[in-house]
Amino acid sequence: MRTTVGIIGAGPAGLLLARLLHRAGIDSVVLESRDRAYVEHRQRAGILEQGTVDVLRAAGAGQRMDREGLRHDGIELRFGRRRHRVDFPGLTGGRSVTVYAQTEVCKDLIALQSEEGGPLLFEAEALAVEGAEGDRPRIPFRHQGREDVLECDYVVGCDGFWGVARKAFPAAVSRVFERSYPYAWLGILADVAPSHDELVYARHDRGFALLSMRSPSVSRLYLQVPSGTKAEEWSDDEIWAELERRFETDDDWTLERGPITQKSVTPMRSFVHEPMRHGRLFLAGDAAHIVPPTGAKGLNLAVGDVTTFVRALVHQRETGSPGLLDAYSATCLRRVWQAERFSYDMTTLLHRAPDATDFDARLQLARLERIASSRAAETDLAEAYTGFPLD
Repeated sequence: MRTTVGIIGAGPAGLLLARLLHRAGIDSVVLESRDRAYVEHRQRAGILEQGTVDVLRAAGAGQRMDREGLRHDGIELRFGRRRHRVDFPGLTGGRSVTVYAQTEVCKDLIALQSEEGGPLLFEAEALAVEGAEGDRPRIPFRHQGREDVLECDYVVGCDGFWGVARKAFPAAVSRVFERSYPYAWLGILADVAPSHDELVYARHDRGFALLSMRSPSVSRLYLQVPSGTKAEEWSDDEIWAELERRFETDDDWTLERGPITQKSVTPMRSFVHEPMRHGRLFLAGDAAHIVPPTGAKGLNLAVGDVTTFVRALVHQRETGSPGLLDAYSATCLRRVWQAERFSYDMTTLLHRAPDATDFDARLQLARLERIASSRAAETDLAEAYTGFPLD
């Protein structure tokens, strides 16, 4: 097989990349190791930044998102039994976010790729990336019981943290920056209408809690739990009781309960691989960087990566200059490190570490008081939450 851009991975990064390339008249082939049903149902992020929403619309992939997605113009911070709303449009000149699950983004992009785009091969396992330093990189892969090779002009690894793309980078050029956190998120899906119309981030002495949603009738909620916790260790009643404690306020707000349909535990870590390019091999999304979910940045960073790549490739085609492709890693990493910084700030602001002292708790409250009382501090949070520029 032969193509211009070989894409490893059919998560949102790989699928959106294929869509953007198709719109630009550049051919591609997508290799995905899992089957279609798995890709369309794996639960991941649900918050789309303003820039991500704009990119999906411009790519012709925003129709269902605009119908079914939930526009949010703010979030609520809770601490000391108090409630403080952060008004995004008022602080950012009109920007907002949209609640629309990654599963739905993938379904939309898969449908478009199947109808209009190039080959999208499910259950096609990329085995390696070869020849990234030369003009004709190759991806050996296994599909339908036989092995084949995809020859490309460029390879983009959108295959996540455990994929083969990053492994093709020589150790001599790779640098890794990472941090693991001593806590995790116990997440649930519940068949009950959200108890608030915007996301609620709660800092409590017992630990962090987040109220989110997937639709007007389905709630998504999270509890901070110790690292290594198993979801089955918590009964449904224990989860609801703990959520009620951590969301408690001095007014008459109540948390509505409903049947829990799914439980899972998400570890918390930060990870960056530098550089994000080696020869004709480019990394995008979780293959290059991971953020703790507190800042809602993972999916949005992936969108920034693939948008940057397509812009650079089109620029080279139109001008003959490889300048933007050569700058790909540096361009993406500027945005990545700002997202890492924001995600770290949000995580340490709201979570209680196992060894936290009373001094640490007071500092958290002081930081939250600063956001609630200073327009400058509040604006910094709102600008980061709604998204860093894609260029």
